[in-house]
Amino acid sequence: MVTGLVAQTGAGTVTGMLTGAGLARAWPHDRAHAFFSRTRWNVDNLGIVLAHLIVRTLLRHSAAITVAVDDTLFKRSGKKVFGAAWQHDGAARGPKPVGRGTCFVVVGIVVELAFLTRPVCLPVMARLWRPKTGPSKVELAASMVKLLAVCLNRPLHVVADAAYHGRALRHLPETITLTTRLPAGAVLFDLAPPPTNKRGRPRLKGARLGTPANLAATATFTTTRVTRYGRTDQVRIAGVRCLWYGSFHTQTVRVILIRDEDTTTGYDLALVTTDLATPAAALVTRYAWRWSIETTFAEARTLLGVGQTRNRSENAVRRTVPFCRAASCWWAVGWLVLITAM
Repeated sequence: MVTGLVAQTGAGTVTGMLTGAGLARAWPHDRAHAFFSRTRWNVDNLGIVLAHLIVRTLLRHSAAITVAVDDTLFKRSGKKVFGAAWQHDGAARGPKPVGRGTCFVVVGIVVELAFLTRPVCLPVMARLWRPKTGPSKVELAASMVKLLAVCLNRPLHVVADAAYHGRALRHLPETITLTTRLPAGAVLFDLAPPPTNKRGRPRLKGARLGTPANLAATATFTTTRVTRYGRTDQVRIAGVRCLWYGSFHTQTVRVILIRDEDTTTGYDLALVTTDLATPAAALVTRYAWRWSIETTFAEARTLLGVGQTRNRSENAVRRTVPFCRAASCWWAVGWLVLITAM
């Protein structure tokens, strides 16, 4: 099935996989459909095996792992497709970013390769998100990241867009850090003052600092060089330790404000991170790696036809997209290992 997905020249459907593998006349098509809908295997276990392969072959021993998290919509038609609904589609064309289909939250490992100028995101886990039903996107992402950290036994640096923050990502294990874009309307507070030894509960937060724009008005920016999106830029950066009480409660975070050289007031990008040790310039580079997962989504759709399967049952819908992503990743890792060894 993996070979068939990579080799097929038509649609990336289950029968298309059979044709690509040369089994269309040797296997009945229901045997292939049964693999996704009725046989006993676990999508998460497949992803963990793939993650171990990536870590062993493409990363340095004991190095921290950068993990990108995002969600994407695969358009599906038909009233009986499990989990399909009208929802936000960031890749939609036109003025309204809405589409009908199944949405998957995806976790991928970001790697740097000597023969490429940009990082590559290799997806290892994906779970179906159903609007107004079951866990939220943030909860799905948190559970997958925690599982990945336990199985790999390595420090994880998670990068995500502004949608991924909240209660589920509070107080992650010490081996996991999160860096995400800070919404413009986020309200920040100073760190909690020391106890006063008076009656009553100690204060959980300090004075109100305001929004990122309020911070930028009084912050001290320093000029530094950062590497992002394949080039090195000179920017001005300011960092503040504070509390984002509404999202991370009493957990100390760092807010990194980035201002381009030709910007004289305010800020151009605000990041929030639970990583309190890494230099600010390195955090900007790390966050820029997040874009690699968007590139992976586009390439998986156009080159391999991920998301083109036409099954409708719950098991099949939950399994086909993660399987196709894992298949594309197996194929990519094989080629990367071969090229690296040459």
